[in-house]
Amino acid sequence: MYDRFMMRKWLTLAIAALFITAIVLAGCPGDPNGDGNGDTLSFSITGSNTVQPLSVVWAEAFMDQRSEVSIAVSGPGSGVGIAALIDGTTEVAQSSRLIRQSEIDQAQARGVNPYEITVAQDALAVVVHPSNPVTELTIAQLSAIYSGQITNWQELGGEDLPIVVLSRDTNSGTHVFFKETVVQMRGLATEETSLEYGPNVLFLPSTSAGIEETAGNTRAIFYPGLAYVTADVQALAIKRTADDPAVLPSVETAQDGTYPVVRPLLYYTNGAPAGVIKDFIDYCLSPAGQARVVDVGYVPVQ
Repeated sequence: MYDRFMMRKWLTLAIAALFITAIVLAGCPGDPNGDGNGDTLSFSITGSNTVQPLSVVWAEAFMDQRSEVSIAVSGPGSGVGIAALIDGTTEVAQSSRLIRQSEIDQAQARGVNPYEITVAQDALAVVVHPSNPVTELTIAQLSAIYSGQITNWQELGGEDLPIVVLSRDTNSGTHVFFKETVVQMRGLATEETSLEYGPNVLFLPSTSAGIEETAGNTRAIFYPGLAYVTADVQALAIKRTADDPAVLPSVETAQDGTYPVVRPLLYYTNGAPAGVIKDFIDYCLSPAGQARVVDVGYVPVQ
C-alpha cells in the first residue's frame, strides 16, 4: 500500500513538473519573431571574427533600447557562421565574404534560403612591425609575398630578413577575400586564379592573434580588418598597380574608392528578416547604427 501511494505521489509530482516546464519553455528566449509583449526574445549572431566587434556594439545598443531582447554574438569565422545558418543553429550569420554557390545549394537542400544584407564595409589593411622601413607595396608584391615568390624583406627595399607571413585560417572570410582579391590579383591584368597561399604561410585562428604577433615580430606581415589596426603595428600604403598612387587604408579612402582592398561586411538570414531580427537589422542600417560603424573603425554603407 505504501509503495502504491508513493508511486502515485511521485507520478503526480512528475506530471506537475512537466506541466510547469512546458509553461516555462513557452515563455523562454528563443522565438526571434515573438510579439515582444513582455516575453524575452533571443537570437544569435555567429560567424566572422572581423564583423564580431561591430555586431557586439550594435547588440549592446539594441538591447539597451529593448530590454526584453537577448542577443548572443560569437566570431569563430565566416564559414562557421554560414554553416550554422544552414544547420539551423544560428538565426544570423555574420560574414566578411560572399556566400558560395555550393553553400547556397546546401542550404536550399535543407529548406534554408540565405538572404543577404550588406551592413557595413571594411578597408582590409596590411600591417607590419612599426620598425619595418617598408611603407608601401603593390598588389602584385603582396601576391608574391603570400604565394611564396618573395621571401625576404630585402627584395622589397627592407632589411635582409626573412618575411614571416601571417594569415587568417581557412574558416575565415577574410582569408578567402584576401586570397581572391590580393593573392590572385582579381580584376588586374596580372590576375591568376590558380595562385594559392604559399607553404610557409602561418594560419592564425583570430585577427587579434595576428595583430599581437605582428606587434612583437619585426619580420611579420598580416592583413587585419581596419577596426583591428592599432598603434602597435604600422599600416602600409597599397598601390593597385606600380603606376597607381600608394593609398593608406581609412574610412575616407574606402568611401572614395582610392584604397584598392575594400569589401562588404554581411549578414545572412533564412529568408527576409522578420520580427525582432528585422527590428535589429533596421537599427544597424539606421543613421544611429551606421554612426556606430565609424566608431568601431569600419566604413558605413553608402
